[in-house]
Formats: sequence, C-alpha cells, structure tokens
Amino acid sequence: MSIQILVPALGESVTEATVAKWFKKPGDAVQQDEPLLELETDKVALEVNSPVTGALTAIEVPEGSDVEVGALLGTIEEGAAGAKSSGMPDAARVAPPASAPAPTLTPPPTAPVVPVSTDVPMAPAAERLIMEKGLDPNSITATGRGGRLTKADVLRHLEQPVASSPTPAAATAPTIPAPTAKAPVELGDREERVPMSRLRQTMARRLKEAQNTAAMLTTFNEVDMTALMAMRRDYRDVFEKKHGVRLGYMSFFTRACVTVLKELPNVNAEIDGTDIIYKNHYDVGVAVSSPNGLVVPVIRDADTRSIAGLESEIGRLAGLARDGGLALSDLQGGTFTISNGGVFGSMMSTPILNPPQSGILGMHKIEDRPVAMDGEVVIRPMMYLALSYDHRIVDGREAVTFLVRVKECLEDPHRMLLDL
Repeated sequence: MSIQILVPALGESVTEATVAKWFKKPGDAVQQDEPLLELETDKVALEVNSPVTGALTAIEVPEGSDVEVGALLGTIEEGAAGAKSSGMPDAARVAPPASAPAPTLTPPPTAPVVPVSTDVPMAPAAERLIMEKGLDPNSITATGRGGRLTKADVLRHLEQPVASSPTPAAATAPTIPAPTAKAPVELGDREERVPMSRLRQTMARRLKEAQNTAAMLTTFNEVDMTALMAMRRDYRDVFEKKHGVRLGYMSFFTRACVTVLKELPNVNAEIDGTDIIYKNHYDVGVAVSSPNGLVVPVIRDADTRSIAGLESEIGRLAGLARDGGLALSDLQGGTFTISNGGVFGSMMSTPILNPPQSGILGMHKIEDRPVAMDGEVVIRPMMYLALSYDHRIVDGREAVTFLVRVKECLEDPHRMLLDL
C-alpha cells in the first residue's frame, strides 16, 4: 500500500517551508517514526518522520524547494523491503532532481510577436543576457507586453542554433546601453555564494522592520556583580545537588526584569496601531545562538517560577535550540527579551528590539574594573547593561528607571528574592 508523505501543519501563521535535506533516497528502507527529511520554516527547522515501515519509493520535491502545508513530498510503499543498491524504483516514479533541465519555453499562444528594434524596451534580465552572449537584439522576437523583450525570449532564441549564429548585422549593431539593474557579481574560486536560510531571511527582515518602524533608543548602566557572584559561589553546589540544575546568572536577571516590569508596565507592553496592549503576563524570551542562527525561545509565566524553575526551563530551551528541537510554540508570544552577549566576550552593545516587543535587555561580560566607593578606589566585578526600547511607548524616564531598578535588584539579590 502506497502512503503519501505530506507537509504537516507548521504552526500559527506559518504556511510555507523549504525542504532543507532528505535523509533517505528512493529505494531506501525506512522504519516507522524514522526521520525522512528536514523542513525549514522562517522560525524553526523540523523533521518529518515516516508514518509506516516500508521503502521510500518516490521523492516529489527536491532539496531547496519551497512547499506549502499539505503538499506531497514523496511516497512510501508500506511493508516493502527497501535496499540502497538493488531496490531502486523505476525512474518514472521518481520526480526529477533539482538539476534536471528546465522544460523548453514556448511563447503564450495569444502573445503578439513583434520585431525588436534597438529602441524597444527590454527587461533588465534580457538585456544582461544579450550582452553576456553578444547577441543581436534585432534577430530576436519579443513576446512581452507592448513588444517588450523578455529573458524567456532570449533563452528561446539561444535554443535555435541557426538563429543564434553570428550574423553580419550583429557586428554592426549599435552598442546596448548598460542595464539599469546591477548584474550579479561573478565569484572566483576564493569565494562562494550560498543562499540564506529561511530562518536567516526572516531574522534579517524582522530586525530591519524593528529599525524602520520603532523609535528605538538605547540607555546604559552598570551593575556591581560582587553580591550576586558571592551568592552563586556560596550556594552553587548545594543548589545543584538539590535541584539537579546548575545555578547561573540568567535566572537572577530574569527575576530582576520581571520584578521591574511589574512596576513599569509600558516596557512589557506593545503598540497595535493607535492602541497600547498592556500584558498582564510575563513571558521572557532568552536569545540563544543555535546552529541555524539566533533564536529566542520564551520562558512562559516567568513571574510564577522559582530560581530553580527558571534555571531548569532556561537549560531545557537552550538544549532544544542547540539540538534543533524547538517547536514553534517555544518561540511565540514573548513580552520582553534578554540577550547575553557577554558569553561571547562582548563589553557593550545596543541590542535590537524583537518586534512587537517594546524592550530588550543586553547583558555583557563581567570585567574587573576600578570604581569609587566611599571615597576609595576599589576593584569590583562590573557588568554593563543596555536597554533598547521603543520611545513611542517608553519614555526616557521609564527606561532609565528600569535599568536603575534592575541594578538595585542584582546588587542586593536577597531583597529581590525576599520581595522587599
């Protein structure tokens, strides 16, 4: 019995994906729940598993192709014994690979055929191809609207050996003006052109949207990490022994941010048209570097979690991000974000907002620096903090107050944990 492999539901607002990689070839044996291929959406990469045990008989969509939810990816013959060497299906049952030649282009039956003159407009792609091949535009017929010469016209002309041969007229043809569109740069052996992943494209688009739409500003402060580092040093071993997770700094920063977000609700809100949506929940996104790029999994209801609960959830989400196991639900609905560039050695940065959120906190490297305390210069472990915020909804006073209050919480963590 033939079983169809279809593109599964991809989550809210996600209707399209890219076939990133096939793990099997036609004819290979597959086991039930064994990964067949990897789909990449604009948010996560997910594996499609085999619904039955059998043999993969056909791949309908090659790697690199875009597919919609419900599209046919391939077929499996249930119960069949597949073999990589001798069990290959007939070629007629397998879709052509990505490198298969494109079908011959033919002009639409209703399109008018108009002789081209040098003053007739042509598409930039057609003009570029004519220049590359040294063709005479007068020898090519145009099928575009209003006699416009298209790239398809040039390709069709190249498929005709007689028509594409050089003619005396070509030698005297006037020089074609340089195309208005910039031609692709030819890369040599020392460079490589690689398409951006769907996740990277979406990340680039969203970050640029934040710069274009939000009135984004960044304010800075610094925090003395002495007390927090001492608390971590004193309780690290007993904490890990009791709760089974390591005691880090991110849980304290998350707790501090939630504490202050309750006092300054605008930083936890978002703009929707001419309205402000205030969030009565605190879902904190934590930026994590993964093999596929930067992702921001969300800690749900961070205000209800203990320090141990926060550490456990942060560890779980970070592990899923590294292994490519994040679900779409793990990435949606955050109200505020924390980004820790300090793990890579960053001293200071201006983080970009994660739309539609109105605030993001940037953590940085802990560095021993001389500071003045009680009239004396002492060496203290200091960290710069940065808050980027949307000035349309968050005033400067609120932004500065936010960082000052976070600083106070971290410099006296006992008061924060006791809710004082």
